[in-house]
Amino acid sequence: MIGVKVQDLVKKFGDMVALKTISLTIEPGELFFLLGPSGCGKTTLLRSLAGFYLPESGKILFGDEDVSRLEPHKRNTGMMFQSYALWPHKTVAQNVAFGLEQQNVSKAEIERRTMEALDSVQMGQYAERKPNALSGGQQQRVALARALVIRPRCLLLDEPLSNLDAKLRLEMRTEIRRICKEYKLTTIYVTHDQKEALSIADRMAVLKDGNILQVGTPLDVYKRPMSRFVASFIGETNFIEGKVVRSDAGTALVKTERGEFSGVMVPGYEVKDGQTAYLSMRPECIKIEDIKPEDNYLEGKIEDVIYYGEVAHYVFKSGDFRLKISELNPKYLTHSKDKTVYAYIHPEDLVVLKD
Repeated sequence: MIGVKVQDLVKKFGDMVALKTISLTIEPGELFFLLGPSGCGKTTLLRSLAGFYLPESGKILFGDEDVSRLEPHKRNTGMMFQSYALWPHKTVAQNVAFGLEQQNVSKAEIERRTMEALDSVQMGQYAERKPNALSGGQQQRVALARALVIRPRCLLLDEPLSNLDAKLRLEMRTEIRRICKEYKLTTIYVTHDQKEALSIADRMAVLKDGNILQVGTPLDVYKRPMSRFVASFIGETNFIEGKVVRSDAGTALVKTERGEFSGVMVPGYEVKDGQTAYLSMRPECIKIEDIKPEDNYLEGKIEDVIYYGEVAHYVFKSGDFRLKISELNPKYLTHSKDKTVYAYIHPEDLVVLKD
């Protein structure tokens, strides 16, 4: 296993700066996600790691080796593309074996390692088939086996599940994590799918406009976002603007048009007394109550309900302000729209942001 370090990396395409002095450390054996909207720089960073793009400045280190200017085939990375890029005229086994043939591995070793890689992704029985005889999920497994067979120092995955249907995506999330951990691979995975990242990543980086906004575990990034962009991009949230009345020891009291609320601040991103702040409230953290809570609540009415069986999504109206609320095992489905109720959020679940 190797770690990967990116130091002050800058990549330009003409006058457009795709990566703006990016720095990042990925631990050996880590399943690390690069996450962000289209055009944020995540694929550019992945292709720079693979050697397909050469940076204008900065360094890329695999372990202690500087690979910033090394040709792609000398970096020993396994790359899996969004399109799978399988040769239609070759069999499954021939597709997987190609990388080993380029390394001048013996024929017996190629056969052994090819079948080992195919078996690891449960595709051994399809070795003699052509790619066009396989389903999308099966082609995805073959592409993964092809990346694994060369025993890469680092596995690079570029939105590998985007062409699969919802059921297959769920299945392959678990499968990819299992394989990466079984092979003890340092893996860097690009996606725009937040659920995908939250469900299988060890850590993730959220990018926007060529910058890294936040790095952390899925729990850290979701529960303690450092900005409004991260809070709204990773999952869903409600924002209320206000002024800080009092801040102390990682907590703040914020006055808004809908009342005063207590919440927590992310270390290093604290707001001070008198500053404008934004309250981030996740829909699933808000509880609907019939009895008025002592604090941290909005008074209003349920304006609309969307029912999904195990969960319901409510539109809660308080004055001119509307709040999205999610409830598991919902009980307010037939609630009167004329009855006053209270939306309560615990201070630990309310994040106070400065931008």
